[in-house]
Amino acid sequence: MATKLTFITGNAGKAAYVAKALGQLIDHHKLDLDELQSMDLRTIVAHKVQQAYDHLQAPVLVEDVALECHALGRLPGPFIKWFIEEAGNQKICDMLGAFEDRSATARICYGLHDGTTVQFFEASMEGHIAAAPRGGQGFGWDQIFVSQGMDRTRAELTEAENHATSMRYEPLQKIAAWLKNLG
Repeated sequence: MATKLTFITGNAGKAAYVAKALGQLIDHHKLDLDELQSMDLRTIVAHKVQQAYDHLQAPVLVEDVALECHALGRLPGPFIKWFIEEAGNQKICDMLGAFEDRSATARICYGLHDGTTVQFFEASMEGHIAAAPRGGQGFGWDQIFVSQGMDRTRAELTEAENHATSMRYEPLQKIAAWLKNLG
């Protein structure tokens, strides 16, 4: 690959997952980036990837996710990180206790800035929010999200099961192909 890519994250586990999925070593770097307050995940990612590129002046990859609980409109959406930090997974489960509808959509958006253009790679996954957090694997809200057709949370899946059914897989494969075409 001709392009050296830096993944912007402070999560070493997430960086290792992305490197493995891309099939190559990539650098990762923690940057405190301003996040726009928007329900549009692509708008947030576009802002983050531009900031990261401006800071490093080298090709960068950023990621953002949203978890939309249908009973709550599209909330918490891209604010899920702060919901978990402030309230925790159990309280998110409890918030939905008053509703019959526990369905949810998880979304992911990667932004890659190569110095010339910004590319977006996106995917989503349908599912529902469990009554209580379960499992010890994964990131963030994996303990409360049950993918459609499953009866276990993402955090209860084995690493192989999680990888095989991850919404990250498709966009990361597209990123790998895009990078390969540059080489």
